[in-house]
Amino acid sequence: MSHARSEYEDFKKIAPDAYDLVLALGQLAAKAGLDKQLLELVKLRASQINGCAFCVQHHILLSERIGVPADKLNLVAVWREAPIFSSRERAALAWAEALTCLPEGVSEEVYAEASREFSETELMYLTSAVASINVWNRFGAAYRWTPAKRPAVAAAAAS
Repeated sequence: MSHARSEYEDFKKIAPDAYDLVLALGQLAAKAGLDKQLLELVKLRASQINGCAFCVQHHILLSERIGVPADKLNLVAVWREAPIFSSRERAALAWAEALTCLPEGVSEEVYAEASREFSETELMYLTSAVASINVWNRFGAAYRWTPAKRPAVAAAAAS
């Protein structure tokens, strides 16, 4: 079992300027009008790839609060095999995976698919969202931030 080396709250206290910049970057895509549910799916998928337990849990809980269907949350790890995702969601998830796994590169096919589904401006802001979650994942994974517990009310309702 791994133990936290530091916690999320420590980041805010120790490096508030860095925290504020990463937070601001993460908010740009939604402010630009990209769908918040789509952004949460992208952030969840990148966090799964990066192995950041804190961010996976955070984005599951946030997704539930904003109404992302449970089936999508359950299947985002295998989105290619799940027909529940729209072509726009598929393009966003493929884009997020390509940017998260940079050594593999961003193929022409993934770029073309993303460009079909998103305007040039939307794709830039989607890229900023993927960049942001990858930064958060680096902090969460490096410091082994403890994932949030599900609120007692929500846990009781879910069982």
